[in-house]
Amino acid sequence: MPQNELRHRKKGILRLDQEHPSYKWWVLANIMVGTFMAVLDSTIVNVGLTKIMTAFGTSVDKIEWVLTAYLLVFAVMLPTSGWVADHFGYKRTYFLALFLFTFGSFLCSISWNENALIAFRLVQGAGAGFLMPVGMAIVTREFPPEKRGIALGFWGIAAAASVSLGPMIGGYLIDNYSWHSIFDVNVPVGILGMAATYIIQREYKTEHTRSFDFLGFFSMTVFLTFLLLALSNGNASWNTGGWTSPFILTSFALSIVGFAVFLATDLTIEHPLIELNLLKNFNFSVTNAILFIFGMGLFGSTFLLPLFLENSLNYTALQAGMVFFPVGVLQAIISPVSGYFADKINPKIPAFIGLVLLAFSLYLNNFLSLFSEHAQIMLPLYIRGLAMGMMFTPLSTIALADMPKQKMAQASGLFNVIRQIGGSFGVAIFGTMLTRRVLFHTAANAEAVNQYSPFFQQVQHGISQFVQMSVGGAGSEVATRAKALIAQHVANQAFVQSINDAFLLAAGITTLCLIPLFFLKYKKKKGEKSEHAAAME
Repeated sequence: MPQNELRHRKKGILRLDQEHPSYKWWVLANIMVGTFMAVLDSTIVNVGLTKIMTAFGTSVDKIEWVLTAYLLVFAVMLPTSGWVADHFGYKRTYFLALFLFTFGSFLCSISWNENALIAFRLVQGAGAGFLMPVGMAIVTREFPPEKRGIALGFWGIAAAASVSLGPMIGGYLIDNYSWHSIFDVNVPVGILGMAATYIIQREYKTEHTRSFDFLGFFSMTVFLTFLLLALSNGNASWNTGGWTSPFILTSFALSIVGFAVFLATDLTIEHPLIELNLLKNFNFSVTNAILFIFGMGLFGSTFLLPLFLENSLNYTALQAGMVFFPVGVLQAIISPVSGYFADKINPKIPAFIGLVLLAFSLYLNNFLSLFSEHAQIMLPLYIRGLAMGMMFTPLSTIALADMPKQKMAQASGLFNVIRQIGGSFGVAIFGTMLTRRVLFHTAANAEAVNQYSPFFQQVQHGISQFVQMSVGGAGSEVATRAKALIAQHVANQAFVQSINDAFLLAAGITTLCLIPLFFLKYKKKKGEKSEHAAAME
């Protein structure tokens, strides 16, 4: 009889033990709550950025850090999750993660300016950074290999529901209450998740724990933080020196030093923060490369679409959030199916189809305009939901197929680190690209507008008549207003063209994922079920 089970029976505690057939499914449901929350706040905030920008009077290059800060600390905390879970126990770590996330959400809701909000998003992201990998490690530990694909598929439903419901819930709350409410909603869900964790889960700790790599943690934080600062502020309005300014050059220099120290530390100490030796597993390393590229394209493009809908097409926050609803629904439907087929056939097949569809959906967004109809906006999102449901579960199956149980926490932590780092890079790079391309297209369009041409004079005359009929006025006042409307249209067109450029880049980045996918090797071993099942007992 297992030691934990014997201890619980001696104490007279009635609970679902490890051998009960339903225990692992209760655990999965519990983990899905935390996954839902963590992914929710990487999507719910997107539709609120416009309102937050208005409330605080800030610009895109500053407000993007509401997303980047969350993704950054998420990525930084991910590799520490394995050590914390091994040292303190998986149940305690998961409970602590829920607490940090819930408390961080409360702090975000009472933020008084954009700097406070960004700081409190760090607390929230720290909790989320533990939730995802520890939850994934718990699921993969409780389910045997032959059922792991379907379990990860259902686990993916929580992420899909967040993608679907997050923007919609956020849009409703912002339109009917305020932007603060998108953080308030996490508090009761977090309390429910903590209660479920305490009641349902049993504690699990590894027999051997390792020392914590403080130098590796600090150097990795320096590397990622200053690199993202440089990438996101190269074209910021306050940075008049551009990419050669002292701030940008210093940030790049500190990032390089941090990266060098991190590599030197990780490759020489016995217990590094991130076990780069895991990357010796060919499938694991290639899958992580795919996820990094995937994260750049997907997170960066998801940051752009709500800005386009609300700023260019005058969608409300709820309307902008509603367009994402089918994405999560389709992902939730397809994810368990792809997980099932990943267990039965070569998982490279659904992953390949998913990547092709994802790149195609981003390419279709390259044709957005000020006159885009609802159907043109929704078609790429339908394809995107189908694609995401098809690819993530098979990739997870391939990446973790050969990982031993004692390495699962570190592997799942690194697996999620790469994707989140890619997402952080995506938001920073696409935010910078948007700012730069807006300046480019505004200048190009302004040069193309010749105010002395007969066509311009004709358009100005027509707009002047419209202005006079609408708001009154005469003479130079009407002409000035007409020119202002033309200039505003030129600026709006430049913004849409910049959005299109960014989506085209996202499509190209996602297409690059197909290259490493071809090199993945997957062969189902005979007798794998009995061997791994025995190892899990």
